[in-house]
Amino acid sequence: MSGTSARLLRLLSLLQAQRDWTGTELATRLGVTTRTIRNDIGRLRGLGYPVDARPGVAGGYRLGTGGALPPLLLDDEEAVAVAVGLRTAANGSIAGIEETSVRALAKLQQVLPARLRHQVSAFQSYALPMPSPGPQVDPDVLTVIASACRDHERLRFDYRAHAGAASRRSVEPYRLVNDRRRWYLVAWDLDRDAWRTFRVDRIEPRTPAGPRFMPRELPPDPEITAQVARGAGEATWRYRARVIVHAPASYVRGRLPIPVEVESLGEDRCAFEPGSDHPQMLALHLGLLDADFTIVDAPELVDALHDLTKRYQRAIDASRRASACSAHSSHPSA
Repeated sequence: MSGTSARLLRLLSLLQAQRDWTGTELATRLGVTTRTIRNDIGRLRGLGYPVDARPGVAGGYRLGTGGALPPLLLDDEEAVAVAVGLRTAANGSIAGIEETSVRALAKLQQVLPARLRHQVSAFQSYALPMPSPGPQVDPDVLTVIASACRDHERLRFDYRAHAGAASRRSVEPYRLVNDRRRWYLVAWDLDRDAWRTFRVDRIEPRTPAGPRFMPRELPPDPEITAQVARGAGEATWRYRARVIVHAPASYVRGRLPIPVEVESLGEDRCAFEPGSDHPQMLALHLGLLDADFTIVDAPELVDALHDLTKRYQRAIDASRRASACSAHSSHPSA
């Protein structure tokens, strides 16, 4: 690295480490003249770094806020903190930034020194997370897949399907999509010559990565995410039913915990097809709608609702008897 380039990096590191510097302070730190500092500040501005200058005896330099994000210099502790934060966010601890976190983590992992990668891995190994309702995905697997998507490199991996069947796949990876605390890979399956969606928590990458490929034309991102949401529901749920709800479609959409297509049948009626692994679980979810509904052609769900109703009624009757006995015992006869 040339002397000028190395000095610019050191200057940038100083500007990021402290808010205000005088030209004399910077010159002393770097062992150059104040004129050299002025020239180097001009070079940083030319690279897109917004360095503000304040004239006068008490003046100096400050790294300001620009219209675009220039490269950042991080010390070891800062790099580890950022990597750990990105890995945590990628697992869905903060809704809405999972996919962005994976992209940023893939960039950071590429340049992270081995000693710092070891620190990040050690933190992940000994930090105990709270149980999550969704399947756990190894952030290292996410970064491998994200890097392959970015670099247009084929992926080879072992895959376990929903029913438990194992297979070995070779794909051209394109997009990672996060939906309902699950990660999905949208890829072109080379063996089946078609687009496929894979659950990332069921992927075990094989190394080394395959050769580079020429990217195919993709539909817009909103269409990809909509297709993943539909396919995920169909692939995940073992049982589906059609339900007519006596309420507006907008109301039902707001009550559902997951995105489901709701068909409007008028101002006060709509229909949707929820899914679950068991009719009993679906019956419980329907009770959360807080609206009247009708089941269409799903006798298993009707039976589940009937069983649930009887169980609730037994609980009501038993609770009333217990309350009556308690009241009687608290007022003994004279």
